[in-house]
Amino acid sequence: MRSPLAITRAVPRVATSACVLAAAAFLLPSAPALLPIAQAAPPAHMQGCLPGFDCDMSSRIAAVDAYLSTRPGVTGYVVRDRVSGGVYANENAENSIWTASTIKLAIAVDLLDRARVGAIGLSPEDRSMMESMLATSNDAATDYLWNKYAGLDRMAYNNAFRANGMVGLVPQPTNTALFPDWSFQKCTPADLDRLMDFVFNRMHPDDRNYLFDRMRTVDSNQHWGLWGAGEAMRPGLKNGWSEEQGGWVVNSVGFAGPDERYTLAIMSSLGGDGGYTEGAETDTKVAEKLFVGR
Repeated sequence: MRSPLAITRAVPRVATSACVLAAAAFLLPSAPALLPIAQAAPPAHMQGCLPGFDCDMSSRIAAVDAYLSTRPGVTGYVVRDRVSGGVYANENAENSIWTASTIKLAIAVDLLDRARVGAIGLSPEDRSMMESMLATSNDAATDYLWNKYAGLDRMAYNNAFRANGMVGLVPQPTNTALFPDWSFQKCTPADLDRLMDFVFNRMHPDDRNYLFDRMRTVDSNQHWGLWGAGEAMRPGLKNGWSEEQGGWVVNSVGFAGPDERYTLAIMSSLGGDGGYTEGAETDTKVAEKLFVGR
């Protein structure tokens, strides 16, 4: 993770409007339709149950929204019940936020998909790098995989991200790396939710199971965020944390529950109101409130 807390380099993000437009122009000219997500529900004092959720989960969502109103920064999240079909997106779920290392999950998804159809052949070293990227959020391993498989125009990953549901993701300009680079990307919580939906519904079962095993066995440096769902819910996740231009971002995406019933995407942008500790506390408490005891 590119952050002052990590041993790898931290780089400030510098963007200009002209560069952003140029970055967007390199993406695929036509994007797939957005996968539907539910509109934000009534506020915390709402009566009754949310569509697609039982009353217990509806109460938990209301409690999360009330909790977030007391927390520093701005947090967007999307929670999905894969059994009932319920999807809840809070009012900040379409905010564009630095991905930090949550993008490493999207990288792994694309590599596994390309290898499955024979477009690339993943060597034992590639597999080792991918596992390190997921388990410890290793930046050097991510650099290796990005540079090896980004393609001549370096757009192979970004084109795949859009095809895999992350239609709001935009690579950001950088003067410290070749464009585009994995560590200079922005997306929304809704993009991460659609990525998880793609993993469940479009990936080959063997690749999905491999990925889920890796997400359930992340290193202790990622034991927060969705990890707050508790051991009984067998969570799997990929977290991201970084100090960016404008302040810290602390994100978590993954699944929890019997047969991975629930998915959750959380992105917290702290601005000048806090740092890694506050963001990790927020993300963890969201997962705890939603899932512990379900």
